[in-house]
Amino acid sequence: MSDEGPYDAFLRDMRSRGQDLRGANLTNADLTGKQMCYAKLSGADLSDANLSDADLSDADLSGAKLWYTKLRGAKLRRAILTGAYMFGVDLCGANLRGADLSGADLTKTALHGANLRDADLSGANLRDANLRDAKLSGADLSDADLGGADLGGANLSGAIRADATLSYADLSYADLCGAILTGANLGDADLSGAYLGDANLRGANLRDVNLTGANLRNADLSGADLRDTILSGAKLWYADLTGANLLNTILTGADLGDANLRDVNLTGANLTGANLTGALMPDRG
Repeated sequence: MSDEGPYDAFLRDMRSRGQDLRGANLTNADLTGKQMCYAKLSGADLSDANLSDADLSDADLSGAKLWYTKLRGAKLRRAILTGAYMFGVDLCGANLRGADLSGADLTKTALHGANLRDADLSGANLRDANLRDAKLSGADLSDADLGGADLGGANLSGAIRADATLSYADLSYADLCGAILTGANLGDADLSGAYLGDANLRGANLRDVNLTGANLRNADLSGADLRDTILSGAKLWYADLTGANLLNTILTGADLGDANLRDVNLTGANLTGANLTGALMPDRG
């Protein structure tokens, strides 16, 4: 008696594009290395399936169930994953360039080293996700929840993260050059050694953040909340801190050359050894 499931024989030799599997039950299916470009998989259940190294470029996986699915090294370029349920998915090393992941649930997803360049992650839930060394340049992360996510060493240059939640996230040594983080919540995040040159952090919550040794050259921090933040050894050349709150902030050895500190609250701030050459200081009332 054959042990094949109802879809196994059909999937074994899948080669043609545009296979219509909308709403199909493919739980536990082994689709390793399959060519599934343009496949219609909206609403399909792929929980616990193995799609490692499969090619799902341009596939429609909107609303699909991908709980604990293995997609390690898979190609998902321009794939549609809007509203997909992806809790615990393994996407390490996957190529998701230009994919639409808006509103997707990626809680605790493994995305170590994944390519998410120009991907739409707006409104996605990425809490506690592993994005270490991931490529996120040009990605749209507006309104995304990245609380507790590991983004150490990730490339987020030019990423849009307006109003994103990044509290307690690990962004140590991440590349956030030119990132748009207006109004973002980064409270208690680790940004030590991160590169934030030309980043837009206007009105962002950076309270209790570790920015030790970070590069914030020419960054816009106007109106940002930096209370109790650690900026020891940080580079803030030409940074705009107009109206920012630096209450009890640690700036020991920081370089604030030519920075704009007008209307800044520096009450209790530690500026021991800081370079303030050319900086525009707050008016003394």
